[in-house]
Amino acid sequence: MDDGSVPAPLAPARHVFHGKGKAVLRASGNSASFSELSYGYPLKLLSPRTVVDGPIATVYVLSYGGGLVSGDRIDLEVDVGERCSLLMLTQGFTKVFRARGKTISDPSSDGAITRQRLSTTIRSQSLLLLLPDPVTCFARSSYSQIQTFDLAPSGSAIILDWFTSGRMSRGEVWELDRYRSVNEIRIDGKRVARDVMLIENRTTGQLKRRLAPYGCYATVFLFGPLVQPVLQSLRAQYDTIQQMQLSAPEPFIWSLSPLEKGDAGILRCAGKETETVRVWLRAALADVGKLVGKDVYDKAFV
Repeated sequence: MDDGSVPAPLAPARHVFHGKGKAVLRASGNSASFSELSYGYPLKLLSPRTVVDGPIATVYVLSYGGGLVSGDRIDLEVDVGERCSLLMLTQGFTKVFRARGKTISDPSSDGAITRQRLSTTIRSQSLLLLLPDPVTCFARSSYSQIQTFDLAPSGSAIILDWFTSGRMSRGEVWELDRYRSVNEIRIDGKRVARDVMLIENRTTGQLKRRLAPYGCYATVFLFGPLVQPVLQSLRAQYDTIQQMQLSAPEPFIWSLSPLEKGDAGILRCAGKETETVRVWLRAALADVGKLVGKDVYDKAFV
């Protein structure tokens, strides 16, 4: 029997966007400029003009709409020229929206996974500071990123990779479907580190039980001669920590592991609140300001 009601329409399949970008930074005297800065939707690259002392530049890696939709892909290539310093930032959390089913470009697949790939070349006496805001995966979202860093023997890098439990203001706590992050560092063509973070919500509440009480996890990779003062400061702080068994979890925890005979390191930390982690990282890496200038460093962790 026809009651005159109109059934709700099915959500249409959506286009998948593959954004490609490239940033090539080169020194010219006591300044640096991008010989190439290109990008395609949904990726956007912005480099504000700033007055700095030395071949230093800043680039913001953004996405239209403030987030990444399921199925979208981002491929970014970065080349930091000799004697250059590059600070890479985002504006706000990298939001990953929930999976939405089939796509027009590939209707045979669920198109659920959002993917990002970053490939960087860090040349002689250059410095890369990758200090983005954290990734926040919405409930039912899936995200995968692969980041590779090719350093010259005298190249240096500080690489921050961190993520949160979700939109806590909406009650989403570790309700994502899948998060995978791969970071690979090579020096003079030789792989010296490969770190893989994989978390999956195979059963309801599984991640919350495993990762609680912490709502933010961060990993920082430090490599190269220019970052040795930062590493030394972190070692001095870590040496003062007394390891002891506690009856309740601390609101913030961290560790520092040496690599490359102590010339490199991996810092890992976790906090119950994202802001706690942000404030601690800003202070812990404060010596970066001596490398690129306080005004440049102050753009990070805001």
